Amino acid sequence: MKRLFLLLTLLLGCIGAVLAQRNISGVVIDSKTGEKLPFVNVIYVDGGGTQTDFDGRFTLPFKAGRLRFSVLGYETKTVSVKEVADSLVFRLKSLDRSLGTAEVTGKKTKYSRKNNPAVELMRKVIAAKKSSDLHQHDYYSIDKYSKITFALNDVTDKVFEEDKFKKLPFLKDHVEVCNETGKLILPLSVDETVTRLIYRKEPKSEKNIILGQRSNGINDLLNTGDIVNTMLKDCFTDVDIYNDEVRLLQYPFTSPISSRTAISFYRYFIVDTLMVDGKQRCIQVDFTPNNPQDFGFSGSLYIMADGTYRVYKADMGIPVRSDVNFVQSMRIIQTFDQLPTGEQVLVKDNMLVQLHITKSAGKFQVKRDTEYSNFAFEPIPDKTFKFKGETLTSANAQMQDEHFWQEHRADSLTKSESTMKQLIKKLESVKGFKPVLWVAKAFIENFVETSVNPDKPSKVDIGPVNTMITHNFVDGLRLRASAQTTANFNKHLFLKGYIAYGFKDEKWKGMGEVTYSFNKKAYLPREFPVNNLTFNYSRDVMSPSDKFMPTDKDNVFTSFKWTTVDHMMYYETYKLLWDREWENGLRFYVQLRTSKDTPTGHLFYQSVHADGISREAGFNLPYLRTYDLSMGLRYQPGVKWINTKQRRIASNNDAPIFSLSHTAGLYNFGRADYAYNLTEAGVYKRLWLASWGKMDFTLKGGVQWNKVPFPLLIMPAANLSYIMEDNTFNLIDNMEFLNDRYVSLMYSWDLNGKIFNRIPLLKKLKWREYIGCNVLWGTLSSKNNPFLDKNANDQRLLYFPGNWGDDGFNYQSRVMDRKVPYVEVVAGIHNIFKIFHIEYVHRLNYIRPGTQKWGIRGMFRLTF
Repeated sequence: MKRLFLLLTLLLGCIGAVLAQRNISGVVIDSKTGEKLPFVNVIYVDGGGTQTDFDGRFTLPFKAGRLRFSVLGYETKTVSVKEVADSLVFRLKSLDRSLGTAEVTGKKTKYSRKNNPAVELMRKVIAAKKSSDLHQHDYYSIDKYSKITFALNDVTDKVFEEDKFKKLPFLKDHVEVCNETGKLILPLSVDETVTRLIYRKEPKSEKNIILGQRSNGINDLLNTGDIVNTMLKDCFTDVDIYNDEVRLLQYPFTSPISSRTAISFYRYFIVDTLMVDGKQRCIQVDFTPNNPQDFGFSGSLYIMADGTYRVYKADMGIPVRSDVNFVQSMRIIQTFDQLPTGEQVLVKDNMLVQLHITKSAGKFQVKRDTEYSNFAFEPIPDKTFKFKGETLTSANAQMQDEHFWQEHRADSLTKSESTMKQLIKKLESVKGFKPVLWVAKAFIENFVETSVNPDKPSKVDIGPVNTMITHNFVDGLRLRASAQTTANFNKHLFLKGYIAYGFKDEKWKGMGEVTYSFNKKAYLPREFPVNNLTFNYSRDVMSPSDKFMPTDKDNVFTSFKWTTVDHMMYYETYKLLWDREWENGLRFYVQLRTSKDTPTGHLFYQSVHADGISREAGFNLPYLRTYDLSMGLRYQPGVKWINTKQRRIASNNDAPIFSLSHTAGLYNFGRADYAYNLTEAGVYKRLWLASWGKMDFTLKGGVQWNKVPFPLLIMPAANLSYIMEDNTFNLIDNMEFLNDRYVSLMYSWDLNGKIFNRIPLLKKLKWREYIGCNVLWGTLSSKNNPFLDKNANDQRLLYFPGNWGDDGFNYQSRVMDRKVPYVEVVAGIHNIFKIFHIEYVHRLNYIRPGTQKWGIRGMFRLTF
C-alpha cells in the first residue's frame, strides 16, 4: 500500500500531499503473534469506514471521533482519534482460547443459539431462499462472463535482482499494481469464458453452452492440456451460497445460508444496521465456523432490512487460522440484485486468493471475476437442449473477435493481461529457456519430448521416465526404453511400445500397441471421452499380483517390495480392445484376448495326481494358455475429468462408481479345452461429514463359476510395495489367498484434522488424521479345492503355489475359512509438511510363522 500511495502522490503532486495530511493510516496485528490481520472492519462509530488489506493495512479520511476495529475471532477494540496520524499500529486480542465468547456490548457472553436474535434472523434468511429459486420458472437463460487471472504476487525490485530473474529484465514491463491489494503482481495467464446457462423444467434439463473461450499465458508454453487454467477453474469454482454446499478447493464448504447445516456449523453475530453502497439499508451479520480450522467461510452477510430477508451482499473468505493448505487469504465479494420478476439473484461474484506454496516457489495470486446478465424466461426450443453431456462448446467459441469480448466484459483487460502473448514470446526467445522448459516438462509429465520448438511440437515422446531403470526377482537389473506417438503425428492413430532387457535372466521383453481413436485427440488417446480400438502385443515378466497395480508394473518406486516376490511368470499376450465412454459417465468395453503364461522363479504349474506333489520338473506343465472374451460396464454419474498432457484426472471423486464385468473363456493344457466364467461387480461411494471430513467406501464381489486351475481363481488385490495404492490390501502376500467367491470392503475416514486441531502441539503442524479398515471374505468351493480327497487325481486342478524346503513343500497359498474374514486396520497421518501421507497398517488375523503383522506405507499427496 505504501508503494501505491507514493505512486499516487507523484501523479497528483501537491494535491496528493494535502490529501495525505488529512488521512489516518495504520496496520492491525495480532497482539500475541504479531501476525498482520486482513479484512478487519475499521469503522467510525458515527459512520464511514473500510477494511484492512491482505497486509493488515488501512487508510481512512481523518475525522475526530471513535474508531472501532472488529473481525471474527478477535475482541472488538474502540479507540479515540483526535489528530491525523500515519503508520499507527493497532493490536487485537485473539479469542482463540474462548471460541464460545464474542464481544458485542463490551461484555463477554457465552455463545448460544437459543434466543439468539442473529440465529433467528438467519433462519428467516434461509427460509426466504425459496422465493428466489429460478427453477420455479418453466425456462430460463442467463449469460455468464468469467475471467481467471493467475499471477506471481508481491513482485519487488529485489525479485529481479535474484539469479532466476536476472536474465529476464523485460518482466518488469509486465508488472502491474493489483487494485485490491496495492501489491505488484506479474500476470502469468488469463482465461476468459462466456457461457449461456439454460434450463427447462419439463422434461428437466440444465445445460451450459460455451459461446466464447480464450486463454493466453503459460499454458502456451506447455503446448497442450490447458492444465493450469483447468486446475484453477476446478479449485477456485463459482461460489453459490444458495446451494447447501459449495465445492471450493476441491472440498465441500458449508454455505452460510445452507438449509441443512448452516445454523449448527456457524456462529452468527448481528453487528450493525447500515446503508450499503449508499442505496440499500441492510443488517450486517458476521459469521464464522464453530472451529475456525474447519473448512468453512467467515465474513459478513448484508441482509435487506425491508422485511424480505434477502441477501444484498456477501463479503467473506476463509478464517485466518483455517486449516486450508497454501491459501494465505481469500476474499469473496458477491453482489445480488432483484429481477423484475421478483427474485433476488447473484449478479457479480469476485474472488481474490493469495497463495504461498513454498518459500522457494514464491507467492501467487488467483483473481476470478464473474458476472451474470441477460436473465430471460422465455420458452427455449427443445432442440437447444439436444446435445450430449452438460456442456456444449460452440464451433466458433475460440474464434470470437475483440468486439465480442468487449461486449461481454464489464471491465477491460489490464495492460499486462492484454499483452500476455508478447510476454510468452519474449520468454521463448531467451537463450537457454527452451532446454530448461524441456527438462521441467519431462520431470512433471514423466515423459521426454523429442522437440523443444513450439512451432514443431513433439510427434514422439520418450517415457515413462520412471520405468527406464528398475529391478525384480527374475530380471535382476532391468533396463527399458519406451516411446509413444502423439496427436502431432496423427489425431486418430497412435503407436506405443517398449523394449526391455533383464540382466539376470538375459532375456529381451517388449510391448507394441496400436490405437485408433474415433474421436480427434488433442495429444493422447486416453483423453476424455474415449472411443478407441486398440490392438496390443506384450511379451514380458510379472508377478500375478502386479495386475492390480494402477501404474506400470516396472515402476522404479513400486519395485521395492515389503515381501520376497519370487513367484512370477513370463506372459505372451495378444489383445483387441474396444473402449467407449459417454459424457454422462457411462463406460463400456469389450475385449478379445489370448495369453500364454509360463511360470518362472519359484512358481510352477503341476496337475493334482494321486501320488501327491512332486519335486521332479518332469511333472510340471510348461505353460497355461487361455482364450477369453471380456465385457464390462462402469457408470460414474456426475464425474468430471481434467485432460492433462500425459494423463487424465478425475476432479470430482464425490461421484459414485458402479461397475460390472464378465469374462468367458477357455484354457488349454495341450490336451483339452475347459471353460471358465468370472463375474465381478463393485460400488464406490464417498460421504462428506461437514467438519468431520469424508468417508470412502468400496465394496466389491466376484464369482468364478467353473472348475479351474489356480491361476484362474480369484486372488485378492494385494499391494506388495511400500507405496500406498488405493483399493488394495497392504499386508496380504502374493497369491496368499485363492478363492472362487469373494466380497471385499475397503473403508477409510479422513477426519481432516478434526481431532489434531484440538491438540495444541499438533494444531500448528496442520496434520490430519486418517483411519481405515480393509476386510476380505472369501471361500473356495469344493470343486476347486486341490486339498480335498475327492480331487486327489483331478487333472484340471493345479497344486497351489509354495516353496520347497528341507521339510518338504510349504504352501504359500491357502484356503480361507468362510466364517472368518481377513481384516487389516489402518491409522495414518497426512498433510505432513503438506505433501506426505504416512500409514501404519496392522493385520489382525490369519497369522502364521513368517507372516508380517504390521507395516508402514507412504506416498506423496498434495491437497488443499
